[in-house]
Amino acid sequence: MDSIDLEVLKTSAAWIAAGRRCELITVIKTWGSSPRPVGATLAICEDGTVVGSVSGGCIEDDLIARVRDEGIRRTIPEIVSYGITADEAHRFGLPCGGTIELSIEPLSAHSRIDELLARLEQHELVQRRLDLRSGEVELSKAGAGAQMQVSEQAMVTLHGPRWRLLIIGAGQLSRFLAQIALAMDYSVTVCDPREEYRAGWHVDGVQLVHDMPDDVVLAMNLDHRSAVVALTHDPKLDDLALMEALKSDAFYVGAIGSRVNNSKRRERLLEFDLTPEQLARLHGPIGLYIGSKTPSEIAISILAEMTAIKNGVPTNLIVPHAAAPTKAGDAVCVVDSGAV
Repeated sequence: MDSIDLEVLKTSAAWIAAGRRCELITVIKTWGSSPRPVGATLAICEDGTVVGSVSGGCIEDDLIARVRDEGIRRTIPEIVSYGITADEAHRFGLPCGGTIELSIEPLSAHSRIDELLARLEQHELVQRRLDLRSGEVELSKAGAGAQMQVSEQAMVTLHGPRWRLLIIGAGQLSRFLAQIALAMDYSVTVCDPREEYRAGWHVDGVQLVHDMPDDVVLAMNLDHRSAVVALTHDPKLDDLALMEALKSDAFYVGAIGSRVNNSKRRERLLEFDLTPEQLARLHGPIGLYIGSKTPSEIAISILAEMTAIKNGVPTNLIVPHAAAPTKAGDAVCVVDSGAV
């Protein structure tokens, strides 16, 4: 889940623990244009303090004003709509006459927010069922393909771990890649057993580990919300980690290197316990073809390809570095810069 929605849950849990009345607001349906997607959340405290967003600011002002004027009086969930009429759409700043439907749920210790957070810490995809008539909550493990559902009786929401990125190698390119990935809401881990590369390498918010990369891949128990990018140029570090990552459910596995080096890497990996289908999942040369030259541009290229894969962009619309035009005899790989 996005870090903003995770922060909503954490803040709600703190308010509940402090004995403060609060409500959880969830976007359950939109018509026309809407600044925030279905499933977006906001929590509001009895003093009008809010965390999160359901509309980008326009509806939040009305919710805050109501709480400050009337307090929090709900004892069971309520479904409310904003922007039904053109006047309301104009008043609340909804673009193009959009309409948004919200669930407003009064929270308490029985809302099981603490239990939900504990399960998210275990990287579990959780299904939360809210009975709209009684306010009772049930938590269960969500199955593959589960989606948010709303009926007259209940609202079922999905809560999962953040998207994760494992970067192998603590170099200059890794620094840019980690910084941009953090801005895109990834939980980032950088792995490099080489002390000379780890010394002085630091990015706030990034976990830096020194274990062997293949051990880290196994320990992370990669799922379909995980990505692995190998940037060391060292087969002793990259290959075993890539082998384990390609066997996992990671949605993206990529490695830096030229076309020639990438071809050699694929030959080496086939000598391990990998099937041709698993090997076909490897992205390399890595990144989209955007003419990138500098480390920061290459980082953008890599994350652009990751984003396209994550969002299900059709393969025929993705132009990888492997398809980039080159002149005969051109060198394709430059360490931490140039085409990768």
